[in-house]
Amino acid sequence: MQFRLLPLYRLGAYGSVLCLCLICGLITAQILGRLTDKLLVAVGMNSLGLEIPGLSEASGFLLVGASFLGLAYTFVQGGHIRVTLMIGHLSPKVRVFFELWCQSLALALCGYLAWYTFWLVEDSLAFNEVSYGILRVPLWIPQSAMLAGILLFCTALLEAWLHTLITALTRPSSFRVTDTGHE
Repeated sequence: MQFRLLPLYRLGAYGSVLCLCLICGLITAQILGRLTDKLLVAVGMNSLGLEIPGLSEASGFLLVGASFLGLAYTFVQGGHIRVTLMIGHLSPKVRVFFELWCQSLALALCGYLAWYTFWLVEDSLAFNEVSYGILRVPLWIPQSAMLAGILLFCTALLEAWLHTLITALTRPSSFRVTDTGHE
């Protein structure tokens, strides 16, 4: 299957990569700062205290962005784990409807998650919630990245579901798992 919104899913993947690169950069800076401090102490100088306060919090928020923004792209590339042991033995005519049922369930669960994540972001904005810790980050920021990733994933699932539905209704005997972008 060729996903029509692949550029949008790629945009989410780029956001995910950016989050991972920021995590890597922050951790590298922290390590270099600590090594520099240890080296200065070893040669008899005073430590400069080169630490990044709130690094674990920032990394956690960036990890949320990396995890959720990459969901849709991973799905359309067939990177999600699928267990096809049982349905692999079904005929294409039966398998397409089983696939449709599975995609319907996934889409319903993803939609449910998107709905409640939206209200989570809404509450965080309404009550001006901020994180507890050294960094006082408004919680709607990481929650919005999470919501964007979930919505992208819902869109990719919907696109695959529509393609599978059309295949199931028009030509079920021609169904292959690769029609939905997997395996």
